[in-house]
Amino acid sequence: MRYSQTFVPTLKEIPAEAEVVSHRLLLRAGYIRKLSAGVYTYLPFGLAAIRKVERIVREEMNRAGAQELLMPMVQPADLWRETGRYEKYGPELLRFKDRHDRESCLGPTHEEVITDLVRGEVRSYRQLPLNLYQIQSKFRDEIRPRFGLMRGREFIMKDAYSFDVDDEQANIAYQKMYDAYQRIFTRCGLQFRAVEADSGSIGGSFSHEFMVLAKTGEDTLAVCKACDYAANVEKAAIKARPVENQEPMLAPEKVETPGKRKVVAVCEFLGIRPELLVKTLIYKVTGGDGQQKYPVAVLVRGDREVQEVKLKNLLQAADLELAEDKEVFDITGVPTGYLGPIGLNGLKLKVVADLEVAAMRNFVVGAGEKNYHLKNVNLDRDFEVAALADLRQIAADDPCPLCGGELGQIEGIEVGHIFKLGTTYSASMRAVFQDHDGQEKPLIMGCYGIGISRIVAAAIEQNHDENGIIFPVALAPVQVIILNLGLKDAVITAAAELLYTQLQTQGVEVLLDDRDERPGAKFKDADLLGIPFRLMVGARLGKEGVVEIRHRRDGLTVELASDQVVAYLLNQIAVAGSAVQER
Repeated sequence: MRYSQTFVPTLKEIPAEAEVVSHRLLLRAGYIRKLSAGVYTYLPFGLAAIRKVERIVREEMNRAGAQELLMPMVQPADLWRETGRYEKYGPELLRFKDRHDRESCLGPTHEEVITDLVRGEVRSYRQLPLNLYQIQSKFRDEIRPRFGLMRGREFIMKDAYSFDVDDEQANIAYQKMYDAYQRIFTRCGLQFRAVEADSGSIGGSFSHEFMVLAKTGEDTLAVCKACDYAANVEKAAIKARPVENQEPMLAPEKVETPGKRKVVAVCEFLGIRPELLVKTLIYKVTGGDGQQKYPVAVLVRGDREVQEVKLKNLLQAADLELAEDKEVFDITGVPTGYLGPIGLNGLKLKVVADLEVAAMRNFVVGAGEKNYHLKNVNLDRDFEVAALADLRQIAADDPCPLCGGELGQIEGIEVGHIFKLGTTYSASMRAVFQDHDGQEKPLIMGCYGIGISRIVAAAIEQNHDENGIIFPVALAPVQVIILNLGLKDAVITAAAELLYTQLQTQGVEVLLDDRDERPGAKFKDADLLGIPFRLMVGARLGKEGVVEIRHRRDGLTVELASDQVVAYLLNQIAVAGSAVQER
């Protein structure tokens, strides 16, 4: 590959639209170009990097016993209605009608399609287990696409689906995929962590996310410093604590708190700590059918925040959002800041509370009247709740739910997600098989996704410097770039051409920079593109017989005779590959 004949339109200026490092560098290095909001064209080098990820994924999926197929991106709405997801999925599902007025959607995922396929073909336990996967473009109509390939509307994804006869076999399939994912992300040269996660719109009983560790990650992870526990904060479990205050319940006391609506203001006025106050929040909830809407009151300690994913799961809701001040008044007749749990049942308002509230004694709540609060309130004696559950965001002082050790928080970028689906889809879609005894049973399913295009962006977020991308060798579009620094010198040009040919013969992916550009421009482009090894053939070749090799990752420069270069690079590429495998 010759640079002069390669379409790599690099940019000197930082694009105004770029918000994160990977977005900026992918645009500047000529890897992608924006077509519309959240939709990108993959240019040759961008596509080459994606193909590297795909190759690793295919090899490890095949090694784990999965078989590749390809399903349509356009899916009939009737399939989604069988599982109820056509209404539940939300506006991210792009729905449309064809010329015959038939409703369809662009596939954001393929659970319904694969289940429909398998239910039409699998009849007996003898045809199981089965694991099928594809690598395909998906579309999710994100309301705010951002960060380039990190959160686009159209993206490339690997999704796999396993089918088993029982939970024991399904667990084996899940572990195979877990192990395969560990190998995939290790081979990609990424620093990552597998964490417990919420199953979200996919459903199912259990899931793990695979997170690339990076400061720009959209997700926060709770990680134990003493054991292997790690979870997305949306899923991070919080153990119920024993009642901390064993003092007797005191009689409720109504106190005037003029103009004190915020937790801090109320606590300062009453001379109490925020952990002795319970705040009452009103959420507008959309039911699981996507149609029914109703308000719910949520109780948490004054210094805590509601974890909305946990609340959504408790209520089995399609969606929810915190009510605004006017909406709170319209629902309860009480201004925000003075609302409390007492009397809400009379309004036929469902009340749920975080587990921590049950461990509190003689706490403060809103009195349900402007400018007033109640002291010495206690759960069960003074009010009831429909449910007690872990509903809050994990905090710095929370212990590990497994070992009780200290938890830390780090940022991560989700690049993979695996789910235990159970019979979530097979039951609703009548995907059944006959077991050993001739009994009809629903298939036990698993689902396993990897963001192919997102891996490229995540790798850049984790591997870059002020000069550009630093690709792991496994993902770089080419492994070596040769800079001809003496185009008009016959000896230099001949040496560069010979090395180019020799490396290609040895199977090395190499780019020959044969452009009529200043050396400085060539150096800058080589760094920007993130190619692991830069081979500089210039004046020192004729004077000293020396060729310089620069390692992109650490800046190490090695001087070698030209006849030693190929062997050195082959060794370095092999070493880079083996180092990744050992991580």
